[in-house]
Amino acid sequence: MTPNRRPRSAPNDRELRLWKVGRALTLAFAAAVLVAGGVFYFLVVLLDVQEIGATAKLDAKTLFDLVKLSFGVVAGAGALVALVVAYRRQRVDEAGAHREATRLHTERFSQAVDKLGSDSPAVRLGGVHALAGLADDAPDNSLRQTCIDVLCAYLQLPFTPDPGTDPAHQEEHHRYLAFRKVRHTILRLIGDHYRRPKGTHRSWQGCDLDLTGVTIDGDMDFRGATFCGGTVSFSGATFSGSIVSFDDARFSGGTVSFSGATFSGGIVSFDDARFSGGTVSFSGATFSGGIVSFDDARFSGGTVSFRHATFSGGDVSFDEAVFSGDVSFGGAMFSGGTVSFGDATFSDGTVYFRSATFSGGTVSFRHATFSGGDVSFDEAVFSGDVSFGGAMFSGGTVSFGDATFSDGTVSFRSATFSGGTVSFRHAMLSGGEVYFRSATFSGGTVYIDDAMFSGGEVSFRSATFSSGTVYFRNATFSGGTVSFRGATFSGGTVSFRSATFSSGDLSFDGAIGSAPQGLLAAVGTPPPSGVTLPSAWLPSAP
Repeated sequence: MTPNRRPRSAPNDRELRLWKVGRALTLAFAAAVLVAGGVFYFLVVLLDVQEIGATAKLDAKTLFDLVKLSFGVVAGAGALVALVVAYRRQRVDEAGAHREATRLHTERFSQAVDKLGSDSPAVRLGGVHALAGLADDAPDNSLRQTCIDVLCAYLQLPFTPDPGTDPAHQEEHHRYLAFRKVRHTILRLIGDHYRRPKGTHRSWQGCDLDLTGVTIDGDMDFRGATFCGGTVSFSGATFSGSIVSFDDARFSGGTVSFSGATFSGGIVSFDDARFSGGTVSFSGATFSGGIVSFDDARFSGGTVSFRHATFSGGDVSFDEAVFSGDVSFGGAMFSGGTVSFGDATFSDGTVYFRSATFSGGTVSFRHATFSGGDVSFDEAVFSGDVSFGGAMFSGGTVSFGDATFSDGTVSFRSATFSGGTVSFRHAMLSGGEVYFRSATFSGGTVYIDDAMFSGGEVSFRSATFSSGTVYFRNATFSGGTVSFRGATFSGGTVSFRSATFSSGDLSFDGAIGSAPQGLLAAVGTPPPSGVTLPSAWLPSAP
């Protein structure tokens, strides 16, 4: 059981408490008198009685009516007493029935747990199914949770690894396979029960699942499940060779944790999942093999965290996912494998890659759409291959402030900047290749202010600047190569005001259109050292 989880208590768990008969009757009579008085007052008001005559005589009929009224009051009081007694008897009977159900449940529970401790795999399988059945039939949620906790705890127990298929260890190998079947059965049953709609028979939705540190090498199916409460923990778990599906699952509340988990094989799928509330954490997780897929997932609310996760192998895919909530990859390490955000949409919310390191493997945002919200790569380090090829920047803010490009290739080839803000302020481009080839700048604002170009290659070759604003103000060109060869400057503003050109090569060969601002100190003056301009941009002094 998770250490910080408090045991739940159902209303029926508490000891039956009944008021003393005298107190109950007194309160019942008082309530009856108040109700009767209220009814009498209501009738007086309804009939608009102005006053009661004081001269009326007590005749036989009136006396008889008073006698009947007295008997009626006595009969009502008797009925009230009977009602109180019947209610108390019902409560006692219900409590007795609950105690009996709990006693029978406890007996069956003890027998099922004994089976789990058997040396026979077949007997253990019987114990697993018995505990699952007990959880389904539990008189209250607390007893159901206890059964689930025992099944989860069984999965957390250490087990002898597979000795292999060597004939000398054939018996041990068969025994390993038999006990693995027991573990796989528990994994399957958990998925089967969690998929059932909450509130229906055999549904475990809303119950806690503590699978901390478990080795998941068997299939689990959470397709269509709803995580709206409770705590589900896969923290420190290892997914090593199985198929675990969260396809079309709904994460709308509670906490689901994969913190510190290791994905080293198999397939884990969150395709078409909806993250609209609660907390889902992959913080510190390691993706070193296998396939993890979030294709077509929707991140619209709650908190999803991949902080300090390590992507060192395998394939992780967010293709066509929609990000309109808060998702963090802060401090994540991308050192191998493939991570794809192809055709993803960033339309709102906040997505952080702050201080992430891209040192190996391939990370792709090809044809992604950035139309709103904030996407931050501030202080990230790029020394591997990252592609934004064909991406559309039409709104929101995408920031690479203080990022370092020291090796590898970062490509914005054929990207379109038509709106919003893209910032490379204070970025350090000291190595590798950064491509904006054939990119289109038709709107919005791109800030490359105060950036440092000290090495590597930055290419805007064949890019089109037709509208919007691109600033290189106060940028420093001290090394490497920056190329605008064949670029078209047909509109908007491109400014190099206050930029410093001390070394390296900055080439505008073959560029057409109007010269960017700040390249020439005055008409007729030569360009700065290392800057090559088309002859059309170098008019003679008058």
